[in-house]
Amino acid sequence: MVNLSDMNFDILISGAGPAGLCLARALSGHGLRMAVVEQQALAAIEQPAFDGREIALSQHSAQLMRTLGLWERIEAKDPNAFSALRDARVLNGPSPFAMVINHSLGTHNELGWLVSNHLIRRAAYEAVQESQQTHHDVTLLTGERVAGVHTDTQGAHVSLASGGTLHAQLLVAADSRFSATRRAMGIAAEMHDFGRSTLVCMMTHDAPHHHAAWEWFGYGQTLALLPMNDDPATGANRSSVVLTLPSREIDPLLVLDAEAFAHEMARRFEQRLGCMTLASTRHAYPLVAVYPRRMVAQRFACVGDAAVGMHPVTAHGFNFGLLGIEALARSVLAAHAANRSIGSDWLLESYEQTHRRATRPLYLATQLITRLYTDDTPPARALRHVALRIGEHLVPFKRLVAASLADAH
Repeated sequence: MVNLSDMNFDILISGAGPAGLCLARALSGHGLRMAVVEQQALAAIEQPAFDGREIALSQHSAQLMRTLGLWERIEAKDPNAFSALRDARVLNGPSPFAMVINHSLGTHNELGWLVSNHLIRRAAYEAVQESQQTHHDVTLLTGERVAGVHTDTQGAHVSLASGGTLHAQLLVAADSRFSATRRAMGIAAEMHDFGRSTLVCMMTHDAPHHHAAWEWFGYGQTLALLPMNDDPATGANRSSVVLTLPSREIDPLLVLDAEAFAHEMARRFEQRLGCMTLASTRHAYPLVAVYPRRMVAQRFACVGDAAVGMHPVTAHGFNFGLLGIEALARSVLAAHAANRSIGSDWLLESYEQTHRRATRPLYLATQLITRLYTDDTPPARALRHVALRIGEHLVPFKRLVAASLADAH
């Protein structure tokens, strides 16, 4: 058992989700001693359960996944885990018209890739474990909750609920958009609670999806279709389905039997996918966007959702997480190689400026898009219809959207 009475590290990471583990993997092997603190039990990190969420990876994120060794690890266990996202369709109300963002507008054969969140989590854990066995520089502390945090010119100091104390040159929060570590540092955040929840699950259906994602802003609901590879057992067309409704309307759908739920979803999709069948467990998540007032403080930085908690409509949440990890790791490793402080104010402020420039514009644009496309007043409906019609014929605009989806930086 690890003695946590008074331990010193170079970097402490709060949170062993994909962001925290990917950061540890990116920094491993360079002579830095790290600890990752996670309140979940080890079993939940080793074998994360399916949680309904499919992650859209931009081309840049796919390359980062390969660099970190996650892509090959996932593919080795399941050659069909990654599904190509070739095109995107945006629909409004009952109209069959769609603005289409085609992959031919970009430079790749696909806009990006889709993969299950739990597979990323598992691969990130395994990559950290492999790196630890080689470099012996990562200590994973599971079943431990951060109880107190303070920083000073000398470093960051973390008190654990179990009674131990950890010290480091730099503390990084990677513990969700509702980060308790960020709050403990006194950093406020802009939070927009949309009063809605998303229901996510896997479904098979009669009509092919042609590897095109749908974002369907219906009246009173928003539907998303994320194209997955065919069902391995039956060969049926398969997609991840995301339904957004006022929170009070989600709970009844979670308790419907599988057949009744499938009929209800086919009705909500206006039979455009033909018959639908539930192919996984169902999960619901509250819809809250978060952007902290600061991403850094003295000897402290945020990454992942703790830095930017995106609305899923633009599918860039994890992409922004990887961008932040790339930026922070690059700065830390450069400082370490030059024998400079890895927790200096200059380094952290530079990281914050870089990550804000990369994320703030799309975060604000996403808020505007979400407000417009969930407003069901007659003027808003008409404006949405006109905007999609105009957008369909503006090729430069569509090229910009395609580039954003593909590269995310």
